[in-house]
Amino acid sequence: MCKAPCALRSHSRHIERIPMTRKAFYDTRAGYDEEDEDEDLGPSKSELKRQSEAMQKLGEELTRMPPEQFARIDLPEDIRDAIGEYARMKSFGAKRRQLQLIGKLMRRLDGAAVREAIERATGESHAAVAAMHRAEKMREAMLAGDAPVTAFAEAHPQADIQRIRQLVRAARKEAAEGKPPKSARLLYKALYEQELPALNLEKATESNSEEES
Repeated sequence: MCKAPCALRSHSRHIERIPMTRKAFYDTRAGYDEEDEDEDLGPSKSELKRQSEAMQKLGEELTRMPPEQFARIDLPEDIRDAIGEYARMKSFGAKRRQLQLIGKLMRRLDGAAVREAIERATGESHAAVAAMHRAEKMREAMLAGDAPVTAFAEAHPQADIQRIRQLVRAARKEAAEGKPPKSARLLYKALYEQELPALNLEKATESNSEEES
């Protein structure tokens, strides 16, 4: 009764098993090089857009600063002029376009450096406050004796020590004669500049980086 099924089972035992072969894999990436994986393609369009918007916001913040604080920031002349022009504008549309121009000009600046410059100008920078205290303490020590001047000269070989000594002598004379402390203020300014060097707001270029290294 099972002739047909039995015959099929018998026939299947004699069928050769054909081994399955894996399909060949072809890399369709023309000119692919493993070293390309390490290549720095730079920031994406979305990242560039975020950076541009951030610089425009910093520019808008600069336009709202009081004149005496704004004057403390060493901005490039074209950006300073653009912000001054913005302050003179009355039309909302003109101010909006000028703000876009300011943001565009500021793209060549270092955002972190501009932020630090703003905080120094407004007195919000912790580094600036610490430098102020160090400069004040150092000035008082210099006016009281010569040893701190020598110690400062050794710690700051790049400073104009001759001018520092001249200011110290002049400040001592002012104090002895009861005159306004003009030289004492100049001495403080000179010491503060050594404690907290001026910021470079421009972005570092490849040529600048090579020179520094």
